[in-house]
Amino acid sequence: MSNQSDDSCCSPKPCSDANKLALVFASLLLRLWLAMRAVQTGIEKFSGSKASQEAVAVDGTANTYGLTASASVKHYALDNYHGVPQALMEKFKAEPLMNETMLRLYDRALGPALILLGITILLGIASRVSHFALGLLYISLTWGLILIKQDEGVAWLGVHMIMIVAALALAGHNRFVLLKKW
Repeated sequence: MSNQSDDSCCSPKPCSDANKLALVFASLLLRLWLAMRAVQTGIEKFSGSKASQEAVAVDGTANTYGLTASASVKHYALDNYHGVPQALMEKFKAEPLMNETMLRLYDRALGPALILLGITILLGIASRVSHFALGLLYISLTWGLILIKQDEGVAWLGVHMIMIVAALALAGHNRFVLLKKW
């Protein structure tokens, strides 16, 4: 056995101040990433696009030949909301293990749930519980994607789950939180 000191925070010896700071930073970065991902994913549920046809300008004026250019502009509105994209909704409706009533409820709640959980994680409100709830939400998304054989999405959600587990493992180093106990 070596007599060298071990600065690892996994050893029974206390962490050095540098390792403690690194773990605080790691926890903060992970928390910010997970919060940003959840909030933006929830906001994207309200996005849509508007197509427009504009006359092509020739020498600074509208052409007289009827030439038009198509443009699509992304915008956000409550009327655009779809928790579950329409293409996936049809696949889910065709799945015998998916209850249509629960699917409609999930469709309504998914966007707001992602935004709410993202904000609570960002602000550090009951951070452990918020991370756990986000993990449960990702498990539910994974189940749905397994049913419709979307293996790539399942893999991406697996990566998100690893990040949530890491955030929970680093919870003792999570600073700048409200309701630290939770």
